[in-house]
Amino acid sequence: MDYKIFENGNYGEVRFSEEMKNHTTFEIGGPCDVMIIPENKEQVLNTLKTIKEHDFSYMVIGNGSNLLVSDQGLRMAIIKLGEAFSQIKIEGEKVYAQAGAELAEVAKASIEEGLAGMEYVSGIPGNIGGAVTMNAGAYGGEMKDIVETVTCLGQDLEIRTYTNEDMHFSYRHSRVQEENLIVLEVELALEKGNQEEIDELYHSLTQRREEKQPLEYASAGSTFKRPEGYYAGKLIDDAGLRGYKHNNAMVSEKHCGFVINTGGAACDDVLYVIRHIQKEIYDKYRVKLQTEVKILGEEI
Repeated sequence: MDYKIFENGNYGEVRFSEEMKNHTTFEIGGPCDVMIIPENKEQVLNTLKTIKEHDFSYMVIGNGSNLLVSDQGLRMAIIKLGEAFSQIKIEGEKVYAQAGAELAEVAKASIEEGLAGMEYVSGIPGNIGGAVTMNAGAYGGEMKDIVETVTCLGQDLEIRTYTNEDMHFSYRHSRVQEENLIVLEVELALEKGNQEEIDELYHSLTQRREEKQPLEYASAGSTFKRPEGYYAGKLIDDAGLRGYKHNNAMVSEKHCGFVINTGGAACDDVLYVIRHIQKEIYDKYRVKLQTEVKILGEEI
């Protein structure tokens, strides 16, 4: 694939053989062929147009907070929506955030304005574009509970705005995945609340998360989806796998639903732990654990 075409044109910042470990919260992953970091909608459109004209494989990422990438890297173009796409605007009870805005920052800005509704999702790592894509959730709250509209760039290079209903939200799923859309902006509908109560709930959930999640280690958050009728972390703990380790990948002692990188873990190390867990849980409980983390790379 001749990605040199991106050297000339209005695409934004272009990096060749960029190490993915520098763009994922797992801190794992070899080089992608090319990474394009657009600074505006026009550059996103130009990039996608060129990708489609040349039939390049591609993927859009934000913080890489739900990715496990092969150490051999990715034979594709990566479009990264980062800081240039992180504007947050609040008008009354409506919050407008560009896809690259950190979910935590959107929550913080909303809470400071006395708006309730984001407390439950405030600690989810990553940006709001990724959170909408997978309908991220925590402590009983999900993105679908607060999303009003989502503006996306489609495969036909048209920009459309979808309502909450249009988004086909379900557990860790949205229309973005179905149609390979690129999220550009999200509109949230929140409610004016009691500042003291909002702050109390926010701080209580933050404390709970810090006490129960291994935030001091590199990870992709919850490794597995919640199996119907069970909790992945409890099954893993009951199976005696708390602290299970392979090289530098380990089941967190703090929260068994997290596989963590204790420092310098390879993708294969994490995969070994994931597959061992899946086999043990199926053998013991006949429950199939599916990964919530997205595993990428042709060698995997």
